[in-house]
Amino acid sequence: FGMVGAALSGVTFVSVPGMVGNNNFYFFQFILGNVVGYLFITYVLIPLYYKLNLVSIYGYLNERFGVKTYKTGSFYFLLSQSFGAALRLLLAAKILQFAFFDKLNIPFYATVIIIIIMIWLYTNKSGIKTIVWTDALQTFFLILAAVVTIVMITSSLNLSFGESINEVVNHKFFKVFDWEHKSGSNFFKQFISGFLIAVAMMGLDQNMMQKSLTIKNMKDAQKNTLTFSLILAVTQFLFLGLGVLLYIYAEHNNISLSIGENGKLLDTDTLFPNLAINHLGLIAGISFLLGIIAASFSSIDSALTALTTSFTYDFLDISSKSSKEKLKLKNYVMFGFSVIIFIIIMAFSGSRGDVISTIFYVAGYTYGPLLGLFLFGMFTKMQVKDNLIPVVAVLAPILTYLLNIYFKNAFDFDFGFLNIAVNALLTVLGLLIVKKKN
Repeated sequence: FGMVGAALSGVTFVSVPGMVGNNNFYFFQFILGNVVGYLFITYVLIPLYYKLNLVSIYGYLNERFGVKTYKTGSFYFLLSQSFGAALRLLLAAKILQFAFFDKLNIPFYATVIIIIIMIWLYTNKSGIKTIVWTDALQTFFLILAAVVTIVMITSSLNLSFGESINEVVNHKFFKVFDWEHKSGSNFFKQFISGFLIAVAMMGLDQNMMQKSLTIKNMKDAQKNTLTFSLILAVTQFLFLGLGVLLYIYAEHNNISLSIGENGKLLDTDTLFPNLAINHLGLIAGISFLLGIIAASFSSIDSALTALTTSFTYDFLDISSKSSKEKLKLKNYVMFGFSVIIFIIIMAFSGSRGDVISTIFYVAGYTYGPLLGLFLFGMFTKMQVKDNLIPVVAVLAPILTYLLNIYFKNAFDFDFGFLNIAVNALLTVLGLLIVKKKN
């Protein structure tokens, strides 16, 4: 249950309902790919991690390839987690700025600093068990807020439960499959990238997998992951349905929405916050803000803990230090990552697209090399030149970016989230080039 909270965060809560306005229900194609990805995690990755009894899941890369590959994998985890945490917190900070801090004339950068300090102080006093419980609490608040919002909208529009489902299913946004091959939301692009991103963002993510690895035995960990995947799929479908209801409510009450020159809606991430806080009444507003605050603290504190654990174990050899030195070192490292997260937030603060798409797009570049390394390690027996792995891992994302630009300009073909597949494939090709000649 807590794993659902960590996976959902405020991004799913706000960004998924809003994105329906520009992308219909096409995101569900991605979710279907996620479910297949979780099956791969359950029956391939979890048995591997338990067999090797790993503290850091990137220890597998050390055993399979060598220390340089291990450090490369850990570096990409740190990079991925820093961007993911920052973008999740960016959305929450924007909402809290809109709800409270604008009224107090507090600038956005100060809002971000205040939130990070509060999360840092909270995280500094907690460990993995506390994080598991706070993730569970976050899940409860997020789902409660969604249910309260649905009840408030349906009662406002005088719709029964059955009538509201009928309204959603018959709405122009209820288009689930996209077969246009050039489109970024094409079914195959969404499904394949959904599979690969689930494997990478959960199965190869220290933050997510440490929750499974704290479970006493493998069978329970597998059962937990399967349950998690089904709850997550249903919950995300619920948030897509909520998105349609939010747009129906806005249409019914003549609430104006900003539209860009290309006919697409602007700032779809503001739809839910605006309606919940300004239009749906006090109960919906309070439920929404409780959900966002719970999501902000829980998802970022677990990310900070995972970042600190990975960096101190993988790069600073913390296990050889005294208890006093460990505590001091962890505090310094956690502060350092807090600063990095702040810098990323400010760099993306002017972005007007939906945050969830930005997260998966960035993940394609940061998780692609990790995915390529793990797949090559698991499905081949070839050895590679360990000292050349960092070069391959840096070149693959750069080439992916250049290829994406070329295909867009030359063929009007958008990779969409499929950039993770291209990135992983280029990593595998690079590994074949630097393999040892036996």
